[in-house]
Amino acid sequence: MDAQSQWTGLDAGRLTRIDEHIERNYIAPGKIAGCQIAINRRGHQAYFKSFGNMDRERSRPMAEDAIFRIYSMSKPITSVALMQLYEKGYFQLNDPVSRFIPEWKNHQVWVSGQGADMVTEPPKRPVSMRDMLCHTGGITYGSALVALGAPDAGHPVDKVYAEKGVRRGRDETLRDFVKKLGDVPLRYQPGERWMYSLSTDVCGALVEIISGQRFDKYLQENIFGPLGMVDTAFHVTPEKADRFAACYRRAPDKSLQLIDDPTKSDYLKEPVFFSGGGGLTGTSADYMRFCEMLRRGGELDGARILGPRTVELMHRNHLKDGKDLTEMAIGSFSETANEGVGFGLGFASTLDPVQAGSIAAGDYYWGGAASTIFWVDPKEELSVVFMTQLMPSGAFNFRGQLKSIIYASIVD
Repeated sequence: MDAQSQWTGLDAGRLTRIDEHIERNYIAPGKIAGCQIAINRRGHQAYFKSFGNMDRERSRPMAEDAIFRIYSMSKPITSVALMQLYEKGYFQLNDPVSRFIPEWKNHQVWVSGQGADMVTEPPKRPVSMRDMLCHTGGITYGSALVALGAPDAGHPVDKVYAEKGVRRGRDETLRDFVKKLGDVPLRYQPGERWMYSLSTDVCGALVEIISGQRFDKYLQENIFGPLGMVDTAFHVTPEKADRFAACYRRAPDKSLQLIDDPTKSDYLKEPVFFSGGGGLTGTSADYMRFCEMLRRGGELDGARILGPRTVELMHRNHLKDGKDLTEMAIGSFSETANEGVGFGLGFASTLDPVQAGSIAAGDYYWGGAASTIFWVDPKEELSVVFMTQLMPSGAFNFRGQLKSIIYASIVD
């Protein structure tokens, strides 16, 4: 066993199965343009490799410091930011969101019908701060579900989102966004179901409202700066533009189609709307530092971001009565399967590895719309980051495939 394997307890030879798997199944047949995989165990890098191209049209190989659109992998970062304010005593998890967004005091809950015939009822309890972190507050993704290709898009409540102009735009402030949400009926009674939603964008607005600091500035000062996440931001600055990867989609005919040219992308301009639910860009190295902070209980290289008990609280299952997502989830759009999976304050977590069909037990994780994934496994002292740029995220089961290879490589 080589020195690196002794430090990490991972068999380096068995990890090379990743190379063969990615090259044979994804790069050679052109299913993805390229990707990058980083694996740390016990605080040591066990594997880091780039595959294919970051820009197929210009034949540019995947750079080690390539910048990716991480989309919904922004959500755990936003959740950590809000929980920093929890640690300062600004709110409790069961506090109503209307403490900070008064426009939410008159929410109604959808019962039946649509348009002028819509029937609503008062909520049995107010939408809470926990609900926003857990996606259990009755918020949906609104009209965006249609654009995302969700098969269950078009619910009467989603149509109200469109009528009220509720969307994640790059030209609207977070405060204007959350005020509009006060006029939209809730999809279900708060806490009673789970639905992937705009809730984490609300969390970003709450960080801004509670801290009194613009959301992007707060993240830079309290998370990115202290952790040395030097390339994570809501836009790609001119001096870094040549490191920005192209984004593709898997078309109905299974071809790979360019959907965001890195030389013309909107991400090259600073937005007005800082989307805590899906607006960040960053590198594999940066996100690994974020993961390692979580794995170590909220601290990395002397920078304390959260207390260890707060991190533990975040990846516990907060769904009602300890249920899993098969019992709680509405809708088919998400970044996780439902079987044997719970949800905490910003993360999904494996509750039952047998039901989940997962070799991991006790890991927590999320992913992004362009097929980026990460997970943290405290028991195995493992952090994994996978970056690519392929939409939709459900095209391939990268998480399951990588778990099979990586956990089979653990020998100590």
